[in-house]
Amino acid sequence: VQLQASGGGLAQAGGSLRVSCAASGRTLRRYFTGWFRQAPGTEREFVAGFRWSPSDTYYSDSVKGRFTISRDKSRNTHYLQMNNLKAEDTAAYYCATITHSPYSYSSRDDYDYWGQGTQVTVSS
Repeated sequence: VQLQASGGGLAQAGGSLRVSCAASGRTLRRYFTGWFRQAPGTEREFVAGFRWSPSDTYYSDSVKGRFTISRDKSRNTHYLQMNNLKAEDTAAYYCATITHSPYSYSSRDDYDYWGQGTQVTVSS
């Protein structure tokens, strides 16, 4: 499975950005797709995720109410819509997927495939 993240960029505080994660390659059963972020000098942290079956969404407390994860099944693509951005949202954003069960969606060690990061920078 290959994951291609895109869509990062520069936004002002209070603004919006959308990042995308397109999947391709081997057809494996995916249990969970998540977004993580990592700012310089910090650990990679869970931001949001989508459970495939039964479908459900999960968010960290820091982004709940501001970020929304969605899926376009026909394009095999996940999106992370980020609204009301804050300076502390500045980080490289990574998408990843889990192809085994059981798992802990907030643990980066449980993810089997990762995309490259896409930079999000929020100016205050």
